[in-house]
Amino acid sequence: MSQSHHLITREGRVALEKELEHLWRVERRLTTQAVTEAAAHGDRSENAEYKEGKRRLREIDRRIRFLSKRLDVVKVIDYSPAQDGKVFFGAWVELENDEGVTARYRIVGTDEFDPQKHFISVNSPMARALIGKEIDDEVVVQTPEGKRVWYINQIQYRPFD
Repeated sequence: MSQSHHLITREGRVALEKELEHLWRVERRLTTQAVTEAAAHGDRSENAEYKEGKRRLREIDRRIRFLSKRLDVVKVIDYSPAQDGKVFFGAWVELENDEGVTARYRIVGTDEFDPQKHFISVNSPMARALIGKEIDDEVVVQTPEGKRVWYINQIQYRPFD
């Protein structure tokens, strides 16, 4: 696995830690209690609540194991003033194409990818095309529909207002 698969922003690491804590201290405890109560109702082979609870418990345990292992290997990349003016990991970038359409993205680690927040993975074609570029640079991105050309309007290391 390449090094970029292990990168994460500080906010991303905190979010994973909070998820792990919530799963361990809240979700697992509630689910275990529900399974215990369902088991008390008798025949487990016909008990839908028991079966569903056990399935959910396996799901929670699987996610807890994943998060625990993942947090051991991720590397937090913090902002450095030396990054100003260029696109690097963690940057918020505003782009515009020839039709005047604008888009804003943040380059984040694979664990933080979220299209609704406009967070794109550092391994995505767009992010790979943006890394190292400066304001007013032309960025050519290969998409399934063909090449797309964008121009960088703004780069910053905090969310856009």
